Amino acid sequence: MLRTHFANCNQMAFLSGPRQVGKTTTCRAYKRSHIYINWDNDNDRLLILKGPRALIENIGSSDSSVIVFDEIHKYPDWKNYIKGFYDSYAKGHFQVIITGSSRFDVYRKGADSLMGRYFLYRMHPVSVGEIIYKSFPRNKIRKPAKISNGEYETLLSYGGFPEPFIRKNKRFYNKWKYLRKQLLFREDIRDLTRIQEISQVQVLAELILLQAAQICNYVSFARKIRASENSIRKWISTLESLYYCFTIRPWSKNISRSLVKEPKIYLWDWSVISDKSARYENFIASHLLKAVNWWQDNGFGDFGLYYLRTKDKREVDFLITKDNLPWFLVEVKSSDCKLSKHLEYFQDRTGAKHAFQVVIEKDFQNKDCFSFSYPVAVPATTFLSQLV
Repeated sequence: MLRTHFANCNQMAFLSGPRQVGKTTTCRAYKRSHIYINWDNDNDRLLILKGPRALIENIGSSDSSVIVFDEIHKYPDWKNYIKGFYDSYAKGHFQVIITGSSRFDVYRKGADSLMGRYFLYRMHPVSVGEIIYKSFPRNKIRKPAKISNGEYETLLSYGGFPEPFIRKNKRFYNKWKYLRKQLLFREDIRDLTRIQEISQVQVLAELILLQAAQICNYVSFARKIRASENSIRKWISTLESLYYCFTIRPWSKNISRSLVKEPKIYLWDWSVISDKSARYENFIASHLLKAVNWWQDNGFGDFGLYYLRTKDKREVDFLITKDNLPWFLVEVKSSDCKLSKHLEYFQDRTGAKHAFQVVIEKDFQNKDCFSFSYPVAVPATTFLSQLV
């Protein structure tokens, strides 16, 4: 990703994603010789606070052309700092990478002093396609390829974060999971937000875990936590910005109608969901979000991820749009069963080119899912292997 970016662009690369998803490892693997500046390191933080010129003087005669700033978004004036550093010293001389565990696009509200100076790339947990191919594709859709049963089961059980996936150790996973949750509430929310009611946000996070893959009921959350609905909306937005959860809105040709309807809510780490059906749906949602973000970030077009539901409760789990037009539908099932009639109904009404019933426990088939233009049941291992 970074090699492709700097081979074609002069802009800085902003790499955002959840804690422990592999951002720092990716940056350090890009070029062996690099300058690494971490806001969480006391010495690096003091150097940053002295200003861009002090950093350049400190770098001195280093022959490295790559500078990585990690977690600098925790510095309140980070955008002006990076703008001054890039415009005065780095442009044309250094390849600048900015990483962080909070969404950089949160800071786009209002005038963006960095506009035109960077491209954003969103990093996700490991996926089926990434395990098989070990690299990113040149096109939107790949040819199908088989993942081993062991790797597939590990991904479903331990999630896509690199350490627990690689170790496959239940005791390590339990400790890792607990630590990640503690860091979210003890550091990230404290350092990056003005929220005082952290204990209530923790309760909200537990409720979201229990209701993953369901429609987000703000009123119900507010009643259970004894907070206002506006507070619940604000806190969920914060949890989204810190990569705890993400929401998917209903699709409608009338965008304004879609925006006011309640979204469905999912977790970035599907492995923590105990309900099997909800975990399976979240597993597919995470893969689709990764694909949509990757297509968007790499210039393939304008993509969106939605769900479909009518007043008479016809529903399809996901709709992917391309340039604001329906592209393909996805309904998730645990095991092979009768094809959902809702796929045909919504394909006819949306004009989507493809309609898939993605079956988690169906054996791999070496068939191109995207060669079918009518509703069809496909193995999850086949379908996901064709995505990023």
